[in-house]
Amino acid sequence: MIYDLQRASMWKRISALLFDIIIFSIIAVGAATLISGAVGYSAHYEGFEVLRDSYEDRYLEEAGMPTNLKDSEYALLTDEEKKIYDDAIENAYTALLKDEDAKYHYSMLINLSIIIASFSILSAFLLLEFIVPIIFKNGQTVGKKIFGVGIMNVNGVKISTLSLFIRTVLGKFTVETMIPVITVIMFVFGTASIFNLLIVFLLLTAQLLSLIISKNNSAIHDLLSQTVAVDLASQMIFDSVEARDSYKRKIHEEQSKDTRGY
Repeated sequence: MIYDLQRASMWKRISALLFDIIIFSIIAVGAATLISGAVGYSAHYEGFEVLRDSYEDRYLEEAGMPTNLKDSEYALLTDEEKKIYDDAIENAYTALLKDEDAKYHYSMLINLSIIIASFSILSAFLLLEFIVPIIFKNGQTVGKKIFGVGIMNVNGVKISTLSLFIRTVLGKFTVETMIPVITVIMFVFGTASIFNLLIVFLLLTAQLLSLIISKNNSAIHDLLSQTVAVDLASQMIFDSVEARDSYKRKIHEEQSKDTRGY
């Protein structure tokens, strides 16, 4: 075992990450299903859908166009009929977004989507990246355990619970995951702005630069928590700074004796 930094190879880190992503997705989807049922997401979705369909049907009928057209039926319309149809749908949406009930349901869908995504992803992170590593020790997730990868502080000491929490909640969850996720949700609902996209672009750029130019080629979550991924097959991790310094002094003394020949 070596006390100098023995970084885990990229293939080990990627392999562990891919394995963890599968487990993470299962946990997050399960949590999202439970949370969406608890907060009544489907009721607001169905309420908005009913209002949308009623507005579309009314405006299409007023334009003399058939309702509930399939794509194959729409393709058979003449160019003039397609324009009438599209204009009717556009007018229906314009009127829909002025409807107070529709605005309420739409606003709730946005807010609940963010809540569901936030708590389901947080649940997955806390279980997989915080609780499991505390049980396994050395910051190991299931994937890291399988591929022999561990997490330690950059000073060679075992990762503390606080550092693990910062790495998981502040780094991975808040900064690296939720900023892009919220932007995607806002984009889906048509409320994202160029500012949101700029923030995500800057975040991705910062992540890339961090991986390229940081001392240990660390991601943002490792920089925030002052941690590093290591190969447990060769890395020596100490319980404390004092234990590390004591070991180094011992090795130095032994090397000095060997040099002097006694």
